[in-house]
Amino acid sequence: MKTLFIHLISFALLSNGAVLNAQGTFQDLNFEEANLTPIAGSPYYPYAVTVANALPGWTVDYGDVQQTQILYNNPSTGSTAVTLLANGYGPPIDGNFSVLLQGGVVSGTPTAASISQTGMIPATAEYLTFEVGMNYGGSGTLDVSIGAQNIPLLALGTGPNYSLYGGNIPAWEDNQSEQLTISAPGLSGNWEIDDIYFSTNVVASPEPSMVALSAMGGLLFGARKWFARRS
Repeated sequence: MKTLFIHLISFALLSNGAVLNAQGTFQDLNFEEANLTPIAGSPYYPYAVTVANALPGWTVDYGDVQQTQILYNNPSTGSTAVTLLANGYGPPIDGNFSVLLQGGVVSGTPTAASISQTGMIPATAEYLTFEVGMNYGGSGTLDVSIGAQNIPLLALGTGPNYSLYGGNIPAWEDNQSEQLTISAPGLSGNWEIDDIYFSTNVVASPEPSMVALSAMGGLLFGARKWFARRS
């Protein structure tokens, strides 16, 4: 499973809770199910792909207008766009694919770029996390919501080529279906995202400082030597 080990280390440092991956009935939360069959006859051939093939289970909207196709490896230079980033361009944050949300303009009007999916929220889920790539970075605002609930986001830490973001989510009843939406508002810049997880028993904490991490490392090292002497 993509980067689950990194997630477990990150949350061990950031919280006292246990982390479990519980994805409910959501599909393709790591964007690895893409099928890059190009749309024949498209003026953007071979980079145009149907949303159904590029992002199985997801819908794509520019403002209030649902899209039927997106491009891959061809980011916008100012217009609102959702772009699939595939190996050979970037590269992706992890695995073979990431998604780039670009809040830009459509016909001169600032317009959001959004991806949405409806699924069963795991009843034990308390936290939602995802990675934001450093190649394109995150600038401006990124909105995340589940149903009608906006999810305030915290920066939780960093990996080799990404920043880890997350937020507490409301408690849900068993078998409750809700829509997850991730949206870059108009003119909000570029947000490359990957590896979305619903997690259990995670308590949000401020991003740890290098001093705190060094101190924790020293304690772990000292404990290891103590146990070694006793054995």
